[in-house]
Amino acid sequence: MVADHARVRGSYDTVAEEYLERIGGELEHKPVDRALLWVVVAEAAGGAVADLGCGPGHVAGWLAGRGAEVVGIDLSPRMVELARREHPKAAFRTGDLLDLPAEDGEFAAAVALYSVIHLEPGELAPAFAEMRRVLRPGGFLLVSFHLGTEVRRMEEWWGHEVDVDFHFLQTDAVAAHLATAGFTVEARLEREGLPEEAPTRRGYLLARRTD
Repeated sequence: MVADHARVRGSYDTVAEEYLERIGGELEHKPVDRALLWVVVAEAAGGAVADLGCGPGHVAGWLAGRGAEVVGIDLSPRMVELARREHPKAAFRTGDLLDLPAEDGEFAAAVALYSVIHLEPGELAPAFAEMRRVLRPGGFLLVSFHLGTEVRRMEEWWGHEVDVDFHFLQTDAVAAHLATAGFTVEARLEREGLPEEAPTRRGYLLARRTD
């Protein structure tokens, strides 16, 4: 599937430096996210972990700091540049969720934290199929997203001119796309936004590649 994600790419290139400054330390106040990431480390069992939509690499860096072999992948070249600078223990690649720069079965586990929210509705299924491709049989996947049905268009972000859509998603719909792509959803979690976050309700799905 050919996708044009130039708007998303350009927007994240534009805000990359400020994103790092504002978001780069967010795991410090996210105990639920840290707990789920520990599950990912345990499930990987020493195998490589992909951080899909890694931004400036803070999640990849956290995972690498807990002994995981991590490859972060992001659409934004500027984000990847910053990630390489800030988190040298992890590796980083530039790539699209619909055409991941990775071999079949390369990863034991993967995380996609708030990255699928920039996909159009018709892109979710092929994106999850691509995630399945790069996971080994039995590979583990953690996906998170903002809960809802709205689409928020942002044309200004922290004083920068951007052009990017945020698609809020429903847990059942995301789980159905995962099942279609060849995953079994093993756990679901929802929580309210924290004071340090945007005021949205959050959803998480833990799934496993089925063969």
